[in-house]
Amino acid sequence: MTPPPRPTLADVTRGRILYGGDYNPEQWPESVWQQDMALMREAGVNLATVGVFSWARLEPRPGERDFGWLDRALDLLHGSGIGVCLATPTASPPPWMGARHPETLPRDETGAVVWYGSRNHFCASSPVYRDHALGITADLVDRYGDHPALRLWHVNNEYGTACWCDATAAHFRRWLRDRYKSLDALNEAWGTAFWSQRYGDWDEIIPPRRAQYMVNPTQELDFRRFTSDALLECFTAERDALAERTPHIPVTTNFMPLFVGQDGWTWAEREDVVSVDLYPDPAHPEGDDGAAWGALVQDLTRSQARGPWLLMEQAAGPVNWRGVNHPRPEGLTRLWSLQAVARGADGICFFQWRQSRQGSEKFHSGMVSHAGPRGRTFRQVRELGADLGRLGALTGSPVTARAAVLHDWNSWWATLPAGRPSDLLTYERPLRAWHRALWESHLTCDFAHPENELDGYALVAVPHLYLLTDAALDNLASYVRGGGTLVCGFFTGVADTDDRVREGGVDARLREVLGIGTVHEWWPLGEGEAQPLAPFGNVLGADAAGEDAAGPTGTLWREDFETLPGTETVAAYRGGELDGRPAITRHSFGEGTAWYLSTLPDPAALRALLSRAAGEAGLRPPLPGLPTGVEAVRRGARLFLLNHRREPATVPLPAPATDELTGRRHERTVTLGRHGAAVLREDPSA
Repeated sequence: MTPPPRPTLADVTRGRILYGGDYNPEQWPESVWQQDMALMREAGVNLATVGVFSWARLEPRPGERDFGWLDRALDLLHGSGIGVCLATPTASPPPWMGARHPETLPRDETGAVVWYGSRNHFCASSPVYRDHALGITADLVDRYGDHPALRLWHVNNEYGTACWCDATAAHFRRWLRDRYKSLDALNEAWGTAFWSQRYGDWDEIIPPRRAQYMVNPTQELDFRRFTSDALLECFTAERDALAERTPHIPVTTNFMPLFVGQDGWTWAEREDVVSVDLYPDPAHPEGDDGAAWGALVQDLTRSQARGPWLLMEQAAGPVNWRGVNHPRPEGLTRLWSLQAVARGADGICFFQWRQSRQGSEKFHSGMVSHAGPRGRTFRQVRELGADLGRLGALTGSPVTARAAVLHDWNSWWATLPAGRPSDLLTYERPLRAWHRALWESHLTCDFAHPENELDGYALVAVPHLYLLTDAALDNLASYVRGGGTLVCGFFTGVADTDDRVREGGVDARLREVLGIGTVHEWWPLGEGEAQPLAPFGNVLGADAAGEDAAGPTGTLWREDFETLPGTETVAAYRGGELDGRPAITRHSFGEGTAWYLSTLPDPAALRALLSRAAGEAGLRPPLPGLPTGVEAVRRGARLFLLNHRREPATVPLPAPATDELTGRRHERTVTLGRHGAAVLREDPSA
């Protein structure tokens, strides 16, 4: 019998944008709670996340339960018309657990105990921790599964703890047995003939603890895979306990943005609702970098969700963990919130509702700051709530993207061990540069796993995927052969799933697609070094002059390689050891086209090249003639215009349109104020 479908985010939104944040009533006397309800109603809050860090309050001693305060809090919220995202408190075990059961505490690579006194102090492999976590989860769902305020379950918080203890070692060995079946297969995969590392018994295998020199890179890769899976087991166990009792209530856990510790593709498949925490830095000039980073995280989260998603946490003002914690300029919280909605968010939430007066995050902002309801922060929170209240018709609507950026956590993990050609080449650096170039070109893109179906995309970008499986390589070849446009970055397709370097340095299938013959050497650049490029024709565009008049440059990486007959050299290296050698190429393969970038062009050149490739693939921005710093995104039938500049900007319109935030009709242009935004409903009859 086919099980009924799981609930979705639509079961929570119910035709409105969710708005709210983490509410921690246990930190405040109950005399404050009534004021909280009144202020939430005033701000338009319709969802409160409750109980994330309340385990010690709910279970003050082993086996005891104190639910009275939570009963009263949930009843108050329901009476005020506010739904509840109820959290399992398992991210922060109470002190009694660490004191009575030190085996539940994680250990670091040296074997040192990571003590309680903060949060996330648990070993995911500890049976004792898991039993207690399931115990409090089961009691929560039994007590509140039928509460009328309950809208969404929130499991744990920002999973990411790693552990190297003996319980983890035993769990790791079980995981390896399941993966490899035999020691011979493990030894082959790990290449243990190197440095006399061959294992003769499963019990000899340990996590990659601190060693005399570099540890086995495939052992390290597998440990990262295992850690993601071990944490996922914890999430899945709690999720299943909740789903069994409340099959009508969706379950989520909040991701950290572009976080290395979890395979986000695998995790998202286990969630009913995909959510993320996002804290861009407002100190970057003009907010540009914060907006670009936000767009990347939003695109990735939407792609993991395969549709609408939830912004679980952001800041209403300054955070407290940077060296200098800057407040947000006027209008920036609204702008970045609307950017998230434009890119598929059906909910905008903050950490937290009321700024704490004690504890480690007392200088982390809240929707109600230390200034109280008369403060600037709450005024902006109230105004944002009114804006979101006008956009309920957008819930569930898609963000259509015809470009995809390929991303894979396994490939990221494989780049992390020491002993690589360049420590400067981090996985994120080209990924962020390429996505930013597409964002600045107003080309909305999805993220995709390299083994995913790609035929629906006109352009597929691969900034840097060092490790590619056989299935992924065959998928890329099939995509281009069938007529797709592939733009591939350097040091890609170098290793197989066991971090074994492919014969020839780059897989032969990928070399054939790209029109590459022999790869002689990888030739990385040092910090601050730039390699001049000599473009042929105008392929890099008129704005590819680089950072100065000398012309476009490459940074970070170079390669000495030969091209196959029929491969066009788009740009060559100019000067130095690689003078005249190809740097950027284009090759026809089957019915499609494959570009290859063996360096990281300067931002202007990269933007021009990706725009050129996209244009040849038939992609166009949603609105021509946009001023610099103005972002345009289509979601469903609405066009979002977002001004990331500190000064006003006037945008020409192809047809009259009405701004749903103000109700004002614009005939030929719309002027956006400083950090201003418009959500346009275009008039099709004009």
